[in-house]
Amino acid sequence: MVSEQGQSLSRLVELMRTLLGPKGCPWDREQTLETLRQYVIEEAHEVVDAIDQGTPELLREELGDLLLQVVFQAALTDQKGWFDIDGVVDAICEKLVRRHPWVFGDEEVDDASGAINGWEAIKAKEKKDRGALSGVPVALPGLLRAVRIGEKASAVGYDWPDAGGPRAKIDEELEELDEAAERQDMAALEHELGDLLFALATYGRKQGLDPEAAIRASLNRFSSRFRHCELAAQTDGKTLRDYDEPELDEMWERAKAVERKA
Repeated sequence: MVSEQGQSLSRLVELMRTLLGPKGCPWDREQTLETLRQYVIEEAHEVVDAIDQGTPELLREELGDLLLQVVFQAALTDQKGWFDIDGVVDAICEKLVRRHPWVFGDEEVDDASGAINGWEAIKAKEKKDRGALSGVPVALPGLLRAVRIGEKASAVGYDWPDAGGPRAKIDEELEELDEAAERQDMAALEHELGDLLFALATYGRKQGLDPEAAIRASLNRFSSRFRHCELAAQTDGKTLRDYDEPELDEMWERAKAVERKA
């Protein structure tokens, strides 16, 4: 008989209890919610990296590391008398049922957009004393936060009808950025750069794209081409500093050609 999925979570909970026990690991026993904060962020980013690489074994490992952080923090809050891992699981289960009345109740939705709008409407009723944007973590990466803020604002009708609005805004912000640069007003320049990045993120969202994924992909391409140029220079017994600008441009184009061929 096949065991029910999720039963092995109890093993991880017990292992964590042992690690934090009197004969457990000295390092684990010294940790607090505050010291673990960085690891939650790091492990979440490593999960994203594993997804982007498309490697199932790596993804399984990184999801395990992230799950460990959940269990670890729940063990610490249990010690404080706040809640334990069962409280965490119960809370999310209750939320999922409560916010999916079209699955667990009598309501109906036509598509994914209707489901998102329904979820946000229920959430707004539950958190009516909080602002529509209050649920977006300040610690999110900037582009991702821009998208989430845009989504929250859109859910209450504060949004452009299509991508044309943010596209025009990009031109407007570029003009203001140039004006600030011409005045050499660094405070205004930073301000306009932020507005431009927000407009770009909004344009991506309206086109159905993930700006955070787009910038990661762009950085990966740059890093790959840059490393190709470094290796080419090493083959010649040089470093990139030994080449002039036209030579560097030529090396870069060769790197792009290799990338396209691959």
